[in-house]
Amino acid sequence: MDFKLTEEQQIFFDSVRKFALSELAEGAVERANSKEYPWDVARQFAEMGLLGITFPESDGGMGGSLVDAVLAIRAVAEVCPKSGDVIQACNFGPIRTFVEYATPEQKKRFLPSLLSGKSLISLGMSEPDAGSAVTELTTSLTQDGDGWRLNGAKIFGTNSVEAGVYLVYARFGAGTHGIGSVLVERGMEGFSIGNPSEFMNGESWAPLFFDNVFIPKENVLLGEGGFKKQISGFNVERLGNSARAVAVGRHAFNLAREHALARKQFGRPLAEFQGLQWKFADMELKLSAAELLLMRAAVNAVDAPGGLPSAQDTALAKLACNEAGFFAANEAVQIMGGLGFSIESTAQYCLRRTRGWMIAGGSLEILRNRIAEGIFERRFDQRGDRN
Repeated sequence: MDFKLTEEQQIFFDSVRKFALSELAEGAVERANSKEYPWDVARQFAEMGLLGITFPESDGGMGGSLVDAVLAIRAVAEVCPKSGDVIQACNFGPIRTFVEYATPEQKKRFLPSLLSGKSLISLGMSEPDAGSAVTELTTSLTQDGDGWRLNGAKIFGTNSVEAGVYLVYARFGAGTHGIGSVLVERGMEGFSIGNPSEFMNGESWAPLFFDNVFIPKENVLLGEGGFKKQISGFNVERLGNSARAVAVGRHAFNLAREHALARKQFGRPLAEFQGLQWKFADMELKLSAAELLLMRAAVNAVDAPGGLPSAQDTALAKLACNEAGFFAANEAVQIMGGLGFSIESTAQYCLRRTRGWMIAGGSLEILRNRIAEGIFERRFDQRGDRN
């Protein structure tokens, strides 16, 4: 068992990290405090080949592995937390599900703008009455000639304000088997985007409304029976969430470490106080353990069908990374005192970001349920008695 990166992986990580330190570190605080998506960074990453790392070269990607994508997000987010969002959006999120299952014609239509940093794809999954219970969604499709009519609403979509295309979970028929997905383009008749609302982390989201929107057959990504494929692709999104959480936690840890070495109280550096030493030991333990679980999930996915991580590996990694990232960010703010709480530092931003990831992409409670199912090798019905 080898816990070291290959020479090629190390070179890749170092090159991305070097770019982040030279080009992104200086503006990290300003980006964190900005409500805008960093399009300038997206275009830079596109030129470097960091958008679509795991996608086949025939689709405009690098043909790399999920490990490479995880390394990229860590190399960037540990230096500039906000810029890590770009790696996530163009490698892990709904774009990964799209590339896995889209037709050649769909890829030709949408990928060029997505991989050049000029457009974004957003996921329309959560609904007002169906958040974590995604199988309870009511957004539905009814057949109309060669196409479909889409009706319903979605909420809490990352990048929903900026996106040009939306991967929308919808119901073709009854039951879990009836759930699939379609591609909704901004500007389609009957499709409207509501007023943006702001999350605690500074990002904005907008509700999506579908009023008899005509979906041509060319915009169906996965038809009836496609739910399991969508969820397997969603596991990649969860690893992107995990990678950002632990990397942002590591960023906060590094800030606190530098502060503890430089800041003096009672004539001594903070690093010499045992109480703070224990805080750093606990942070390092949690971050290192989470990083190992994350890398295990990514490595195991390399030889898995479709290069997709398993649900159990993913759930363990996300739970560990979410908790470790938040723990480290919270402790960093405490160690840094007023400076950590100030918007002039990225420490408080890390705290807000990591807190949100404990909800997004599968809450900690849902992850624990999934892990228990893996332990007992059976599904547990969480719906309860409906009589």
